[in-house]
Order: sequence, then C-alpha cells, then structure tokens
Amino acid sequence: MSTDLDFDLLPALPRPAGKELGIGVVGSGFIVRDIQLVAYQNAGYNVVAIASDDPESARQVASLRSVPKVYATYAELLRDPVVEIVDVAIPPDRQLAVVRAAVSERGHIKGILCQKPLAVTFADAQEIVRLCREAGIKLGVNQNMRYDQSIRALKTLLDRDELGEPVLGTIEMRAVPHWQTWLRGYGRLTLLNMSIHHLDCFRFLFGTPDAVFVSARQDPRTGFPHSDGICLYILEYPNGLRAAAWDDVWAGPGPEGAVKDHYIGWRVEGTEGMAQGTIGWPAYPNRQPSTIDFTTKRRPGYVFAPRWSEVWFPDAFAGTMGQLLDSVARDTEPEIGGRDNLETMALVEACYRSLEERRLVRVGEILEPPKV
Repeated sequence: MSTDLDFDLLPALPRPAGKELGIGVVGSGFIVRDIQLVAYQNAGYNVVAIASDDPESARQVASLRSVPKVYATYAELLRDPVVEIVDVAIPPDRQLAVVRAAVSERGHIKGILCQKPLAVTFADAQEIVRLCREAGIKLGVNQNMRYDQSIRALKTLLDRDELGEPVLGTIEMRAVPHWQTWLRGYGRLTLLNMSIHHLDCFRFLFGTPDAVFVSARQDPRTGFPHSDGICLYILEYPNGLRAAAWDDVWAGPGPEGAVKDHYIGWRVEGTEGMAQGTIGWPAYPNRQPSTIDFTTKRRPGYVFAPRWSEVWFPDAFAGTMGQLLDSVARDTEPEIGGRDNLETMALVEACYRSLEERRLVRVGEILEPPKV
C-alpha cells in the first residue's frame, strides 16, 4: 500500500477577495515588526495602517515594512474606512479594550485577529467572543503553532488514519522563552503564555480533553512573582488517550554560562504507527525547520522523514491571518475562531485550577460552571 507524501504543510492562502481586505495593525513590537508583517508581505496581504502607543516605534515599523499609514492612536486607526481587518498585536490584558472600541465602529470593520492568549482570564475571553458575535464581526486567534509545519504534517497523518487510534501524545520542551515585561503583573506565566501553544495543539490534534492535572514549580531565573514556571501536565481523554507535556523554561543554567541544550520534541504513538518530530523555534533567529519522522504498519520496515525549508517563525503567521481573511471573504467561521479558542482558554483555566487545588480538573467545570 502506498503512502501519500503530500502533508499539506502550508496553509491555504485566502481567495483574491480576502487578500484585498485592508489590514490595520495595532501594536509595533518585535512580533509585529519581524514576524507578522514579514509573513504578510511574503503572502501578499494588504496592510494599510499601523498604530501604537509608541508613535515613533510605529513610524519606524511602517517605514521598514512599507505600511502606508501611521496613526498616533488605535482609535484613529479604527475610524479609517480602509481598515477592514484589525490585527490586535498588544498584551492580552489590553485586547478587550481594543475589541470593544473596534466593534463600535460598525460598518467597515469585518474581522479582528487577536493574539494568543486571547485574554488573561477566561471571563475576559468570553467577553471578547460575545462582543464580536453580537457585532457580526469575524474573530480569529493567532494560535500560530497550529501552522508549524511539523504539527500540520502530524495532523495530516492523523486525519488519514496512518497512525491508527492515538494512544499517547507527548511534547517535551526545554527552552528559555523571552518573558516580556508586561507579564510581570499577571501572576500567571508559563501556562498562559507558553504552554498555551502546546495545549492548543493537543486540542487541534486530538480534540478537547475531558480533564487535566498539573504540577508546577517556580522558575529560578524569573524574578517577578509567578505560580507556574516549570510545568508538567497530563490531559485525559474519555477514550483512554493520554497527552502530556513538560514545559521546562529553566532548561539549565545555559544563559548563565553552562552549555546550552534547548529543544522542543514531540511524539505520538498509535495502534497502527508512530510519529515523532522537533520544533525549530528555539533556534530563532536562525531558520531551523521543524521535522517529522514516522512509521506505519501500512509500509512495514520504512521510516519516512520528509523535510522542508519553511519555518514556524515567520512563515506560519501567514496562516493565522490568512484563515481570518478567507473566512471574511467567504462569510464562514474562521478555522481558529474565537468560539473554538474559548475551549483552549477553558483548558488553560482548568490548568490553573488544578495547580491551585492540587487535583484533576474537568474542563467542563470551566465551560459549564454549576448554576447557583
């Protein structure tokens, strides 16, 4: 039996009507400057304006990335009728205010892309989704690890049943993230801002789990208050599948002078095959593609090891914006829509409850709280 080696690695670009939609960007930080706008330029998206609470930074980014209009405030940008899609690229505690302002500009704004996490709390995430739904505005969420090439290849294998019924899925991360200064006041660190990638990918691959158990300790390197530094968690599915990850943001004293060994690896074992791979992100800014190797009973004795040149940062970001542009053009729900992302946010909230109460927490406790 032959094995199809077309793994659908690249996101489908939006139809021409989607590519023509005018994008206004709120924010001018590193992700906007070096990741999102680079991906948008490469994909041919129509970025028409940018605004930031640091106007000089916005002007510099606009000049570097050929953005034609610069606004001193996001309120001015939102009033511009050429802005049909709002790309909210600011800290999560501030996204709700921008969404609230955007939905009041009814008429020309058709879609909003928020960053992950959608909010700091599940309640604020619910409010963002409600506002967009009631205004008739498409809401996408930039859960960009779903567009990492190895994760997309793995999803293709699962959809084709190459691995059979999944039995165990794991992610092992040993890498030191750059914790932005705005995280200092949250009290929530790794689960909300790093593990959310892995939790969302488990949902993408296997669906929303029934329950989760978390164990965590503080990260010795991170000086500001936080409850969740190094995190280990297990997701339980009703069919017996278990998914687990350890997110080691300490990863040894490499930054302090020891030899550094940073990586992210994943593995999925099924009844008919096994796949494992790596995520190239820890090598950024070097372009290191992610990888996948797999074996299946359909081709006994073979290990398939496809490779590609695309990378998560920045290439995957064409997908998160592209799926929103296409949903607006076709008037459909975005592939990574706000309502879907509420289940990821509920899973994150369940993780924090598990950590605080030291118990297995059902995701339904968050999604469907008991009535009083």
